[in-house]
Amino acid sequence: MTDAPPQSVAAQITYAEFAQVDIRVGRITRAEPYPEARKPAYKLWLDFGPEIGEKRSSAQITEHYTPEALIGRQVLAVVNFPARQIGKVMSEVLVLGLPDAMGEVVLIGPGHDVPLGGKLF
Repeated sequence: MTDAPPQSVAAQITYAEFAQVDIRVGRITRAEPYPEARKPAYKLWLDFGPEIGEKRSSAQITEHYTPEALIGRQVLAVVNFPARQIGKVMSEVLVLGLPDAMGEVVLIGPGHDVPLGGKLF
């Protein structure tokens, strides 16, 4: 295993600027292969609870996860970016992850079940 290359630290921001990024917890309810994607990816459907509802996303997470293993998993996602067309999928949220030593995405989620739609602070 190798260490990922160092990344430079971003410029300082205020807490008010950070608070503008709305990061919520959602539960993956459906995951399907996305063979039309340029890089291996899955199409995801996430439930963020009654306030936000269900949102769709596309994620390049095929190295560590199967669609079946993703179902029921709670993950963190940015819910207030504009929707973005990724191939044939309209991605409504950005699911968050960190690179492993090889640069493959490892999803971020709570260590225990928490109420859907909870906001990161």
